[in-house]
Amino acid sequence: MNEHETPAKRDGKRVALVLGSGGARGYAHIGVIDELEARGYQVVAIAGCSMGALVGGVYAAGQLQGYRDWVCRLDYFDVLRLVDVTWSPMGAMRANKVMGKLESLIGDTRIEDLAIPVTTVATDLTRQREVWFQSGSLLEAIRASIAVPGVITPVHRGEQVLVDGGLLNPLPIIPTVAADADFVLAVNVTAHSPRPVTLEELLPPEQAAEERAREEARDARGIDFGGWIEEVRGAASRWFEGLGNNTARADAGEDDEQVRRREWGRLDMVLASFDITQAALAKYKVAGYPPDVLIEVPKTVCGAYEFHRAEALIMLGRHLAVEALDRFEGRRHPGWGSREIVVDPITAPVEPSGEAP
Repeated sequence: MNEHETPAKRDGKRVALVLGSGGARGYAHIGVIDELEARGYQVVAIAGCSMGALVGGVYAAGQLQGYRDWVCRLDYFDVLRLVDVTWSPMGAMRANKVMGKLESLIGDTRIEDLAIPVTTVATDLTRQREVWFQSGSLLEAIRASIAVPGVITPVHRGEQVLVDGGLLNPLPIIPTVAADADFVLAVNVTAHSPRPVTLEELLPPEQAAEERAREEARDARGIDFGGWIEEVRGAASRWFEGLGNNTARADAGEDDEQVRRREWGRLDMVLASFDITQAALAKYKVAGYPPDVLIEVPKTVCGAYEFHRAEALIMLGRHLAVEALDRFEGRRHPGWGSREIVVDPITAPVEPSGEAP
């Protein structure tokens, strides 16, 4: 029996879960799920994008514990070994190694056979629209949803060219609107913050001290996280040359090191731009379809590709879930309303237009 096959109860414990995109910060989704289960909530629907699609799909397949065990063992060098650089002009990495591990966990699972209804969101570049996977191969849906443009190669399906769903909908709330749930809980892991906030600042003191110790140990070993993706730089160079953005070295008088830095700077700029765009889009999605509970992880807590920090990010997700659910349940604020909407402290979201985003 799948771990989620429990009798449905109408006791206010049925939750529709929205898991947003955000790279490594998506590990926080695992901590949120932990807290929901600890409080006896039953997840009855999941909509996910990118890392949220991955975590949500693995959870619905009943293999979240195996996935957690794997990612919490990953160190800097393990992440490096997962990088599979490609010569394709459509992306720097294939993600075959990661998908191979997922296949070993969930097999050839079909979305329609999952114990929990799942919607995985990708973007079709050909038609410039969202694609919702609600049936078919779970692995294919996840692979399409994590294909960050220019970084991970897209998925070709017929005439469709499928990439990361975060390009259009980083927080897919709409697929859960019709779910037979008592409330909707959304986890936005690309949230704005009034100032840069570190992971250690948001964790409880004891856990923050543990994470600082891990970071200091990495520093003592001379590990610079930016270096793990060093191999991608050559692929990024070829990708940008394919876009016609390469400047003649002879004209610029650049040596090899200067060229390498310039080309990496371009990819870095693409990733930063994608992150900012997702954060802005998520605000509009929340404004148009406010969830009952919104958990926000600032995008400054770590880089989108710091996949070696799973343990701390899972702890952060659970810590933030405790705070949000305490408020929602009225434990700290007797008489609190039925809706707990968290908005960006810098800029409040626009008023909903009444139309679907």
